Amino acid sequence: MATCEVCGNDYDKSFEVVTAGNTHTFDSFECAIHLLAPVCEHCGCKVIGHGVEVQERWYCCAHCAKHAEGGDVKVDDRVG
Repeated sequence: MATCEVCGNDYDKSFEVVTAGNTHTFDSFECAIHLLAPVCEHCGCKVIGHGVEVQERWYCCAHCAKHAEGGDVKVDDRVG
């Protein structure tokens, strides 16, 4: 068993996520999202799907990116 680094639960079905060379242990996707998902710069929600990145700022959708960055922003480049 391994202990979730977010909630401290010691769970036999825990899993690891490796990102940027760091290994994290979680007991649920909820805890993984809580720690790892970026936050939308406009509305503050967690970006758990395809988000929009504009000059190293994250948005949950094109609407938020355009609202925060102005109407001319290019939002075709989805990352997620």
